[in-house]
Amino acid sequence: MSRKQGSQWAVNKGMAEAVLRDRGHRRSVLGTFAFGMLGMLALGLWGIEEWLKESILRFGLYWGACGLLCLFVLLFALFDVLVTIKEEREREP
Repeated sequence: MSRKQGSQWAVNKGMAEAVLRDRGHRRSVLGTFAFGMLGMLALGLWGIEEWLKESILRFGLYWGACGLLCLFVLLFALFDVLVTIKEEREREP
């Protein structure tokens, strides 16, 4: 691993830690992904519906990616709930 790749890894790791530890930032990122997921869903249903119907591969890849994004949002929301419960339990006297 070159020095530049190592430094990029450290930057990415630091950004991930910042997102996962700060509740406000975590929820902001979660909201961004949720709106992106809704936008992708709307685009697939009404914007590019005919284009997707032209190829079964295109259809499967698009809706598969949409499904994976949905799963990511659900798991990230579950993570947020669990971390919030843990934070609140630690705050109680």
